[in-house]
Amino acid sequence: MTNQPKPAELLVCVKCRHQEEIPEDEARPGEVLYNALNNTSVPPAIKVTPVECLSNCSQGCTIALRGAERWSYVYGNLDAAEHLDVILEGASRYQATTDGLVPWRERPEHFRKNCIARIPPLEVQDV
Repeated sequence: MTNQPKPAELLVCVKCRHQEEIPEDEARPGEVLYNALNNTSVPPAIKVTPVECLSNCSQGCTIALRGAERWSYVYGNLDAAEHLDVILEGASRYQATTDGLVPWRERPEHFRKNCIARIPPLEVQDV
C-alpha cells in the first residue's frame, strides 16, 4: 500500500504591509494576496487560511505551508500581482509530498531564494 499525500494548508498573513504605511480603510498587501488566492484555482487538497501575523514584517508578504506529518515552510517577499503562479506551483508540489520535502531544484525559484524558515514535523513524545 503506497502512502498518498494528505491535504496541505497554505497560511497567508493578512496583516503583512510589505513595509508600507497603509491607511486603515485600505486592504493591506497580505489581505490582497489572500483575496487573490481565493479568486484562483487552488487545488482542492490545499486549504487557504488567513492568519493574523507570521512575524516576518521586514520580508512580507509571507505565507507558510504545513501539513500532517510534514515539514513546514515559511516564505516571504511575495506579491499578489507577481507571485500567484509561483505560490500555486510551490503549494502543489508541497502537497504532492508525504513529508513536505520538495527537492530544492524542484521548488519555484522564488521559494528557493525566499525561504524564511523550515520547521520539522511535530512529534508528540510520550512522557
